[in-house]
Amino acid sequence: QVRLVESGGGLVQAGGSLRLSCAASGRTFSSYAMGWLRQSPGKAREFVATISWNSGSTYYADSVKGRFTISRDNAKNTVYLQMNSLKPEDTAIYYCAAARQWPADYWGQGNQVTVSS
Repeated sequence: QVRLVESGGGLVQAGGSLRLSCAASGRTFSSYAMGWLRQSPGKAREFVATISWNSGSTYYADSVKGRFTISRDNAKNTVYLQMNSLKPEDTAIYYCAAARQWPADYWGQGNQVTVSS
């Protein structure tokens, strides 16, 4: 069992930055790929970024490439999403997820990110 708790969301102006964190419980964190997904009102949940168990590979949605960076610290059981040059269209609830193989096995509770224009 893995419990995921997100933090770091909030309100920011367009062009600003936020860093999301996702702390995982359990001793098997390092065996999971981790990811961030987001969902805006009226839209389907979409992948934002994923990272492999050893940080050897990452994936980014085209809409965030060059602006967002996913990273993880297995010693701290934490995954991060650094979001720079934020745009109003980045406004969404952001979810942390863990997977041995996608789709996700575990989800966080979600964290609101609002970008004002």
